[in-house]
Amino acid sequence: MNRRLLTILLVAFVIAGVCAFGVYRIVGARMSTQQQAPTTSIVAAATDLKLGTVLSQADLGVIKIAGSLPKGAVPEQQRLSLVGRGVVSEIAQGEPILDSNLAAAGSGGGLAATIPEGMRACAIKVDDVVGVSGFVTPGMRVDVLASGIPPGAPPSAGTVTTTLLQNMEVLSAGVNIQKDSEGKPVQVQVVNLLVTPEQAQTLSLASSQLRIQLVLRNPLDTKVEPVPATNTPSLFGTVKPATPVHVVRRQAPKPPAPKPYSMEIINGSATSQENFGSSEGQH
Repeated sequence: MNRRLLTILLVAFVIAGVCAFGVYRIVGARMSTQQQAPTTSIVAAATDLKLGTVLSQADLGVIKIAGSLPKGAVPEQQRLSLVGRGVVSEIAQGEPILDSNLAAAGSGGGLAATIPEGMRACAIKVDDVVGVSGFVTPGMRVDVLASGIPPGAPPSAGTVTTTLLQNMEVLSAGVNIQKDSEGKPVQVQVVNLLVTPEQAQTLSLASSQLRIQLVLRNPLDTKVEPVPATNTPSLFGTVKPATPVHVVRRQAPKPPAPKPYSMEIINGSATSQENFGSSEGQH
């Protein structure tokens, strides 16, 4: 074999060995650093936890995390303190259970536990049309429309439809408080909306006096703008009222007064003159 070629191969093997040794030292140092980093055991979901679930010991697992902990993470030592608390947002299996994912202690689970402080859940009775053909599911956003005849309005005003509330969150549809992952329509009779106390009063009064309809909107469209009310005549365009006809009554002209005439009367030696057709007369 050529000595020159042998020298080149030997140098190449030496360089490759040096590089491999360097990589081994670097990787080994990093692995050693990671193994030496302290870990903390925190509580995680042992299974998929749905909205409204009341936690039990079987739902709680433990995972180890190195470095800084997520905000609101619960240490393993406080694991039993989570038993009995309701889940207010879905948690996947193996995901850390944060304090913000749970309702306050003692509030239980179900729909009530998902209502934020200062808010209310207001129920609306719906049918196939009002319920947007069954596509109103928990987590959706809707507008609330009310239709009726305003009190004191003239008959020509007709039925008026106005937008009462906009961008309202649906808490539950029927008995379901879970989002439908398959997007299948479900016919329901009652829909619960998340509202303020003032909005709850408005919605309750409208439900008892007017016809309520829900309008589905894009969850990303959160813009709230004033919407003018619509009445029945406006659906047929603007109708100009007929121009009133003023009848002018003309009085018949008075007949002309008779022309006065006079008559001379001779009575013996006496002579007089009588005027006719005038209010005055001479004798």
